[in-house]
Amino acid sequence: MRRGYLAASAFAVIVTMIAAPLSGTATAANDPGAAKVNSRWLATKLKPDGTFDNPSGGSLPDHGLMLDALFAMYAAGEGARAEPIVKFLDDQGHATDYFTWDGLAPGAGYDKIIVGGAVAKTMVAAQVSGRNPRAFDGYDLVAETHAAIMRKGPDKGRVSDYSKDPALADAVSNNANMFGQALGVIGLAVVGENDRIAIDRLLTQQCSEGYFRVLFSYIPTKETGDHVTPDGRKVSTCDEGKPLGLSPTDGDATGLALSAMLAAKKAGAAGLDAPIAKTVSWLKANQTPGGGWGGGVGTEAPNTNSTGLIVQALVDAGGANAAVDKGVRFLKSAQANAAADSGNKLAGELGAIAYDPASYEAARSSGISGLDTWIRASAQASLGLSQVGFYPLAKGEVLPPTTGVPETPAPVTQPHKPAPEPKKSITPKASTGARVSTVAAIAAPVTATPAVRLGAYLTNRLVGGDHVEVTEDGKTYVDYDATADVVLALRALDQQPDAVARASRFLLKPEAVQAYAHGAPYEQGQASYAEPLAKLVLVAEFAKSDVAGPLRADLVKLRGTDGEFTDTGSFADADRTVERHAWAVLATAADPGPAVELLLSRQCADGTFPKHLDTAECGSGDLAATAAAVTALVARPHTDAAPPTRRPDGWTERRVSAFVSAVDALGVRPTGEGLVTGEGGEVDIALSATVAAARQTAGLDASGTARSLGKLVQQDGGFAKGTGGETDFPTSSAAAQGVAGRSWLTAADSPLSPAIRLPLTAGTDTPALAAAQSDDRPGWLIWGLAGLAVLFLSTAIALVFVLRRFTKKRG
Repeated sequence: MRRGYLAASAFAVIVTMIAAPLSGTATAANDPGAAKVNSRWLATKLKPDGTFDNPSGGSLPDHGLMLDALFAMYAAGEGARAEPIVKFLDDQGHATDYFTWDGLAPGAGYDKIIVGGAVAKTMVAAQVSGRNPRAFDGYDLVAETHAAIMRKGPDKGRVSDYSKDPALADAVSNNANMFGQALGVIGLAVVGENDRIAIDRLLTQQCSEGYFRVLFSYIPTKETGDHVTPDGRKVSTCDEGKPLGLSPTDGDATGLALSAMLAAKKAGAAGLDAPIAKTVSWLKANQTPGGGWGGGVGTEAPNTNSTGLIVQALVDAGGANAAVDKGVRFLKSAQANAAADSGNKLAGELGAIAYDPASYEAARSSGISGLDTWIRASAQASLGLSQVGFYPLAKGEVLPPTTGVPETPAPVTQPHKPAPEPKKSITPKASTGARVSTVAAIAAPVTATPAVRLGAYLTNRLVGGDHVEVTEDGKTYVDYDATADVVLALRALDQQPDAVARASRFLLKPEAVQAYAHGAPYEQGQASYAEPLAKLVLVAEFAKSDVAGPLRADLVKLRGTDGEFTDTGSFADADRTVERHAWAVLATAADPGPAVELLLSRQCADGTFPKHLDTAECGSGDLAATAAAVTALVARPHTDAAPPTRRPDGWTERRVSAFVSAVDALGVRPTGEGLVTGEGGEVDIALSATVAAARQTAGLDASGTARSLGKLVQQDGGFAKGTGGETDFPTSSAAAQGVAGRSWLTAADSPLSPAIRLPLTAGTDTPALAAAQSDDRPGWLIWGLAGLAVLFLSTAIALVFVLRRFTKKRG
């Protein structure tokens, strides 16, 4: 039974019922109001043409600072205030003055000289402002950024300053730094064109401690090859530069590099988990007691400029709530605000952010000194208040946290019992009064991969961009269970990260938790449901939300001494399925207690598992239940270590044996194409995907299923339940793991990972297991035959001895 149907008008009723909301995600400390008022202040400092004067003088404005202000305004939801900047750069054709040398000497051919970092930053600005980055001021900035990444030579992989005209090449020194490198990686990730050599070059600038340096530095070398200059130098790695003093710490470069790695990862780049984790650890360890961070050489002291850049990156990364909270307090301690400054020298500068708290305190009595510094600090500091990462910002994902009562689905008559399971496939849709989607439909061409098409299909079924609704008997309900399934499906597909984030936030709102996991407003007393709690725990852990802990604690309360999870409440799920139990085991993988042993005790004679836990003995079970059991048995809390091919620590031989036999049982039904068929020979798409995902968690190849299912995708990107039928939403959601060729458990950012991988390596601790998964004779037979051979040998020796004695006597 899906409890999503219990939640008709849940938001409308629950908002008034919940007295103490659960703790939020990493964005809990943000202050969109403070970011907005800062953007309004920044807008007052723009000249009428949308520029800032360059403090270094000259006829050209400070383009870089203009783009920083643009980022801040859009992140705060005040993008309209940046329109003069965009018009100046794009419509009036002045962007080229920034990323070429043409503005310095118009008409002299210097438009052929490209400033790599400026091209990359302009590309990101075009994306953030909703302009076309492939036609901005007449330039394809995506192509220009790719072209600025050197493909060979000492600067291979580096976003570089260079000349398109060989005659001017000697006039250009490559002064590109890590800021341009990071922005190039971000912008290319946003358009789905990760450039691996640029990512790899960025990673070389991370020191072993975890920070990034800002400057690419050459060092002498005796190495030879394309990466060495004619005079015997090469671009050093961060660690190589340290002995020569070339790799000082830099908070700004580290924060922006973190944003770049996160963007590249979201766009599909692999191998970034470890450097991301190392960066986050270094930033957390190097936060000052006051909550701020410093920059690089000359800006080592904590300042709002560096802190804002770092805070938004840590929020995007997740897992640094305490550091984020302290960082926000530091930023706000330097911001002019109405409560404290309405009667002093800052009364006309409300929203402005000083470079540091000391400068703010001084300005309260003497006014702003050094306006340019305040503008620069405000532009970057604001990012730490709005807390929208660069990747979602450039994707147009400006979604400030809700500060009031959220919009709600249309209220309906409150039922006294759960809404019935629909008798036909459900097409999620908005009803009259329900929230209408504000997210544009995702278009996926038929030439796109099946994963891309299915991801777009599932995302387009999210009402308001963040939840599934169902209509039954003329009434519309929020289907929380289907929403959670879509989140995990998109995780497995590694598609639509923005939709995943929106739907995760929706599910983890206190009102949604109460409706989905506790039956509000229909339950008259205390109630808790195991499967919804388990799914919410996993969604929260994927999102790195603090809500995961309290949710898991509620789930553990439902676990009895025998290991079974029992719902409470009037609408408790009495259908004791293995699949429901498996979800609870997954959500408590760090400490499953007796739940695993209970699961093992229900295994059937042929290695499968029954559909229901109350089946004590069985000859053969259910394939979907077996797949769920395999996934639950294999899971452990996430680790970067590869799963072993022998019995893991803490596992009994019984558990390993049960796991191996269950995986073997899953391999019986699929055809050579990796598909499971029903009695009539028709492909069961949902079951095929479920079985393939479980086998993949065990270390077996699921690519055959992925290829076969990919051929069955409908025109709209979804899947039909039967041959020739219409697209079916539940089937499409269930198909995701099969299309991906992997389980959500092994997806990026998963809170879990496999604890063991097949095939097992034969060893002294698993002799029976090695035999069970191979075609060799079992160990007892081998030892029996060996013993019999010894017996025959002994008999033969004795017989020879007797015959020799007999011969001697005869002779």
